[in-house]
Amino acid sequence: MKKKITINKKWILHTFLMTFILAVIFSIVSEALIRQVNIVVAILLLLVIVSVGVFFDAIGIAVAAADEKPFHAMAASKVKSAKYSIRLLKNASKVSNFCNDVIGDIAGIVSGTTIGIIMGFFKQYNINPEIQVYITIAFSGVVAALTVGGKAIGKEIAISKSKEVVDLTGKVIYFFDVLTLKKTFAHNVKIRKE
Repeated sequence: MKKKITINKKWILHTFLMTFILAVIFSIVSEALIRQVNIVVAILLLLVIVSVGVFFDAIGIAVAAADEKPFHAMAASKVKSAKYSIRLLKNASKVSNFCNDVIGDIAGIVSGTTIGIIMGFFKQYNINPEIQVYITIAFSGVVAALTVGGKAIGKEIAISKSKEVVDLTGKVIYFFDVLTLKKTFAHNVKIRKE
């Protein structure tokens, strides 16, 4: 008998709205910043955007690949950040979707827009339009190669060191939770004694 696939419509709608809002915010902020700086700073901002996509892609893969057991042992030993890691793992499909698809795809779209803005800088140098086309193609190729190559390296690290990546992510979230005096992320996490 085939197992019925359940679709979480609420999560899909939530993801759709979250992606739309984040994409608009990232696009506005990146365009406003990049149009105010010189070409060198714009290229550095582009590299930051690509790095964010690569970084979140690695987190999404690590969360999908990691085992929960070591974190229950850590939580039983009173490691405070372990509850945060467990919460990430219990929501692996959502975390992976957010990191890989929402943030990763937004970073890809914003980096494409950023390339267009950077190419606009070349107009002030009166470069032959035909040469500008080749520069744009080469620049797009380099950014695509950095993105795909970076994600390939990130995936290798995320799969081979998934426990360490999830542990570090849990510690970062715990730090920000404590910093903002919020104790909301890891509430109601049940700890199993191993």
